[in-house]
Amino acid sequence: MKRIGIVVLFFMAAWISINNPFVSAYLTSLKNGSIPTARQENPLYQEIVRNASKYEIKPSNAILDKVWKAIPGYNGVKVDVSASYNNMKKEGKFNKQKLVLKQIKPDKHLQDLPPAPIYRGYQDKPMVSFIINVAWGNEYLPEMLATLKKHTITASFFLEGNWVKKNPDLAKMIVDAGHEVGNHSYSHPDMKRISANRAREEMIKTNDVIEATTQEKCKWFAPPSGSYHDETIRIADELKMGTVMWTVDTVDWQKPTPEVLINRVMGKIGNGSMILMHPTASTAKSLDRLITLIEKKNLKIGTVSELMSETRVEMTSEKN
Repeated sequence: MKRIGIVVLFFMAAWISINNPFVSAYLTSLKNGSIPTARQENPLYQEIVRNASKYEIKPSNAILDKVWKAIPGYNGVKVDVSASYNNMKKEGKFNKQKLVLKQIKPDKHLQDLPPAPIYRGYQDKPMVSFIINVAWGNEYLPEMLATLKKHTITASFFLEGNWVKKNPDLAKMIVDAGHEVGNHSYSHPDMKRISANRAREEMIKTNDVIEATTQEKCKWFAPPSGSYHDETIRIADELKMGTVMWTVDTVDWQKPTPEVLINRVMGKIGNGSMILMHPTASTAKSLDRLITLIEKKNLKIGTVSELMSETRVEMTSEKN
């Protein structure tokens, strides 16, 4: 009985402590971090807190620009103090190389903007994309795919629906190589001059044949010859596709020499650029050197979806 009484008294004391407003307030403060823990009082922890603002970057919202139209947002960076402390506590001293940074999303995203064409990615994102429109040029595709594979590069191929219907094996080859595929209409019409019903039919028909052939759903639409009107953009948006244009044109259909094509691109390329090309002899011969020169400028090459993503290309401890 004495033992039972002790147990009862113990639980009564615990219950009183938990329900004591002073104890409850202390526990709440401790939980919310308003009362420093031993870790938070540690000089190293406090040094990380003091230095955190030096390495933080605010996120940037997606915007509608007067010139470039829809521009995606870009994640910001914030120091994860607790994780950084855990990384450094063994050495017991501050080391910026061991800071743990986490990405902070912007408030406004590309999908929050009204339907508008996209000409480029975010201006501070060190990435570019190859936009390869395919309605002809079958003989140059294998060489281009081999070059992209050599450099471990993925690109965005915008396929004409009628071309896919006639060349299902080539379409599958593109997808099997890990590349992104998009909608380039079905019969390559001037989207600015056709009716809304015809434009919708062109897009839907192409989406259907691409999905049936490659099992891939199109997220992006590239109007043939870059011709469109506002209704074209709205229809693509209704079909869950963004409309993609380009920042830099190789003008490869004019059959430039590799030197001319490369100089044309490298003279204009920068963060967020989208480079328009086609399966031509000029591009096939230029691609290997072009990729090397782009990467020497510390620009990563990725798909349109990767370029439009708010995810930062590289997480470093110092602001650019």
